[in-house]
Amino acid sequence: MLDIKLIRENADLVKAKLVLRNEDTKNIDEILELDKSRLEILHKVEVMKETRNKVSAEIAKMKKEKIDAEEKIAEMKKVGDEIKGYDDELRSIESKIESILYYIPALPADGVPEGKDASENVEVKVWGEKKNFDFEVKDHVQLAKKLDILDFERGTKISGSGFPLYKGKGATLERALINFMLDTHTQQNGYSEVMVPVLVNKASMEAAEKIPKFEEDMYHVTADDLYAIPTAEVPILNIHRDEILKQDELPIKYCGFTNCFRREAGSYGKDTKGFLRVHQFNKVELFNFCTPETSYQELETMLGHACGLLEKLGVYYRVIELCTGDMGYSASKCYDIEVWSYAEDKWLEASSVSNCTDFQSRRAQIRYKKVLENGKTKTELVHMLNGSGLATSRLMVALLEANQNADGSINVPECLQKYTNFDIIK
Repeated sequence: MLDIKLIRENADLVKAKLVLRNEDTKNIDEILELDKSRLEILHKVEVMKETRNKVSAEIAKMKKEKIDAEEKIAEMKKVGDEIKGYDDELRSIESKIESILYYIPALPADGVPEGKDASENVEVKVWGEKKNFDFEVKDHVQLAKKLDILDFERGTKISGSGFPLYKGKGATLERALINFMLDTHTQQNGYSEVMVPVLVNKASMEAAEKIPKFEEDMYHVTADDLYAIPTAEVPILNIHRDEILKQDELPIKYCGFTNCFRREAGSYGKDTKGFLRVHQFNKVELFNFCTPETSYQELETMLGHACGLLEKLGVYYRVIELCTGDMGYSASKCYDIEVWSYAEDKWLEASSVSNCTDFQSRRAQIRYKKVLENGKTKTELVHMLNGSGLATSRLMVALLEANQNADGSINVPECLQKYTNFDIIK
């Protein structure tokens, strides 16, 4: 959520930043009008309360002196009723402002590439070399079916399309990937592992800025008003909701594995083969609570942690910096990590790593006590970063296709073999 003070004092800047995100700025004008009315009412109420306090003192004095004060008491009752009416009006205005703020995205950071859509994203890194196969490459669905390690048909029978079923060595390979990622992040990258709920309440989804804007993409258990998480970002962010942290605690770095669930309501007609677009997938999430001064350096560090996994796996990948018109709703700066599909002959997104600055922490009210030079403290909002470290579905596509042999067998990356206890799937 944007800071209403920033909108009030720097409306032109906010509008200019939103234009870079292809956003309509009419919402800002509406907020400014509502905020103007709000401030006017606040001033009226303040004057009325001062008058009421002054007259209340006079009434007390009159009563003490046995002077009839009924007229003034009646007058103040009327003032009290007027104040109540204004308070109701204020709540209505503030509710309208908040409902508009829910749909205004984070402002892009200075230096983010300007662009209208994904075609103007900027490639910042390519790692590894594309393999040249001397046989016809099979896609991940063909490979998995032949080896009987994934069963998309039976997954569909159980739950519907987009819910994969892992089998045998496919399930073992998936578990190996997850354990490899968690071990790397906790033992080498300084993250603390958490196991979090995959059903969360409405307050948690709102704090993470997922609803109401993206509510149609969420699975909602209406009987209990709980939501299936689209990413572990949601429950991990809410660990410290409504808390004030100490500066020397920061950064706080969590990682956690969860199933993730997305309805993908707008995905009809897109490529949905195999793992390319699913409703349930597995992901190891990285999350960082830090100070504003360090958040952009922490972003680069988190990006390095996600990339490091792919390098250990030997996966050909690239990093792109998203332009202003393609960034996610909560992000001020975002990188995507993409892996290569040899069968599809294109890049597939395997991770997004974002700095959301104070956009989410403002609504979630996650703050810290900043220590000033004079030794005093000041309460400020933390900056929050999140990233996939990594999502396994499209990574599995890249691994199966890149490590296939002419006979349809799959070589297991060396770093996973201690988890699988086999080096080939055949």
